[in-house]
Amino acid sequence: MSVNDVPSSQTAPASLPANVITLKQTAQLEALYTIIRDKTTSRGDFIFYSDRIIRLLTLLVESALWLFNMVEEGLNHLPIVPKTVMTPTGVEYNGVGFEGRICGVSILRAGEAMEAGLREVCRSVRIGKILIQRDEQTALPKLFFSKLPDDIATRYVLLLDPMLATGGSAKKAVEVLKEAGVAEDRIIFINLISSPEGLKTFCSSFPLCRVITGWVDKGLNDKKYIIPGLGDFGERRYTA
Repeated sequence: MSVNDVPSSQTAPASLPANVITLKQTAQLEALYTIIRDKTTSRGDFIFYSDRIIRLLTLLVESALWLFNMVEEGLNHLPIVPKTVMTPTGVEYNGVGFEGRICGVSILRAGEAMEAGLREVCRSVRIGKILIQRDEQTALPKLFFSKLPDDIATRYVLLLDPMLATGGSAKKAVEVLKEAGVAEDRIIFINLISSPEGLKTFCSSFPLCRVITGWVDKGLNDKKYIIPGLGDFGERRYTA
């Protein structure tokens, strides 16, 4: 039996919101997560193996997008169009072409780590950025900066952030996108690790958004950190 077919030793929560999609929980995937969770893993290995998981997530996104396109074909605003090409044998092939009406939006700074993986499956994808930090007076997420494509309201948006803990930053980011004219059902939130609490909060606030996560952890501790988690993703990736 291939390691890709061996089930993981871990179990996800019995029930997840209907709009949440997870990677197939295999032993291979668990091995990758074990490496990046280990506090003794070097920065170089952390980057290498987290990038492998990010590529798996973006490939799942690509598959999901094509599925969504087929389901919603009649809506006349999809990122694929009919396309006819000439093959090397001199025969025409009537297929479809990728229209490219997709963009990624990373929640700074950790979300930037996922941009390269997205570009591997969507080569010409445009990227926007949102900086959200905690307001020290209100303790609530506050928007400090956003730079989004001018035509973002016409695109599917892949929202990038490796960790979903309480869901506060992700919710604020979606509010920013909706204020920019993006329809809720055109937003797909991608992350490596989620907490059940964060998924419940996020999905109850935005039931039309789709969430693609690599792993659902046990929950949050009293400091609102994901457990077992992997620590601060941004610090481990960007700090030598």
